Amino acid sequence: MQRFDPQTVLRPELGELKAYTPHLGTYEVRLDANEAPPLLGAPAKKKLAEAAAKTAWHQYPDAGQKDLRKAIAKRMGVKPNQVIVGVGSDELITLLLTVASRAKARAPAPTVLTTTPTFVMYRLSARIRGQRVMEVPLDADWDLDEAGMLRAIDMAQPNVIFIASPNNPTGTMVTRSRLETVIEAAKSSIVVVDEAYVDYADQHQLDLLEKYENVVILRTLSKIGFAALRIGWLVGSAALVAELDKARLPYNLPTVSQTLGTLVLEELGDDISHICSYVKQERARLTTQLATIRGVTVVPSQANFLWLKLDVPSGDVFTRLGKLGVLVRSFHGRGGRLEQCLRVTVGTKEQNDRFIDALREAL
Repeated sequence: MQRFDPQTVLRPELGELKAYTPHLGTYEVRLDANEAPPLLGAPAKKKLAEAAAKTAWHQYPDAGQKDLRKAIAKRMGVKPNQVIVGVGSDELITLLLTVASRAKARAPAPTVLTTTPTFVMYRLSARIRGQRVMEVPLDADWDLDEAGMLRAIDMAQPNVIFIASPNNPTGTMVTRSRLETVIEAAKSSIVVVDEAYVDYADQHQLDLLEKYENVVILRTLSKIGFAALRIGWLVGSAALVAELDKARLPYNLPTVSQTLGTLVLEELGDDISHICSYVKQERARLTTQLATIRGVTVVPSQANFLWLKLDVPSGDVFTRLGKLGVLVRSFHGRGGRLEQCLRVTVGTKEQNDRFIDALREAL
């Protein structure tokens, strides 16, 4: 058999990367993935099942995503031609990076700017495409380092800037004035404000679209009870969305996801509100209880998870929690100030109580 070395054709950047894989294994309580708790009622499930049963399985999905875009536009208060939908926000991140890859005179390669710590897919998706990534550490309060971002913009001339607000994994929103200062300095960059968790926050940043043509907003159904549908969307200027749509793969979103996503947005608003209200109440209760545990500091959260700073290495606590049947997310492998940090998703009351008991024992 003729031998073939795939390294002769693969991007060299793949050698520095690892595939994104969720934590495997069986746990009684999984609070690691920032999913909403299973609170959907029987009537809503019946509606979803009945709608799915009407799928025309022999036909391709609606390539233009007409009904879903219309439903999203109504929810967001924009026009349908300002919306593009993908298989989760992940597909839209990769779409942006694929299209916005023109080399600039002062940059040796197309450059992506973001913060750290933040959503790992910004960096991973950019490096897979051979793009340079600059990461500016968040400040001591896990907020945007305005001065650091401005220096990076001036030095790197980034094509795309990703800012998650609320941020994953810290749960914090960036200070609005700092965010606008960065946007105003990045006149030749697409600034992506990722609002994946904004349904759990006290405010949103959608009005930025009215002030800045280079801003786009990312949102998703994945964090508010419908992760199985894999629906994410981007809202921006009609002109930019039209260009992005040229690179979107045809029939990228299955018919079932489009049908059920439209139903969720048009008819299940009360169910979404119930899920978000429940999570926010449990988030407050969890925060209060965690404050009583010695050696644990809780960062005020605007998301559906909590960011914890421990007085001991988080890796050891993570392992002990796992042995007690509770899975959370540890960042000890990143080193530095993340070595003692845990992220825990807000679950049901029963799951949260189980976590609190396990954490006390693990510490």
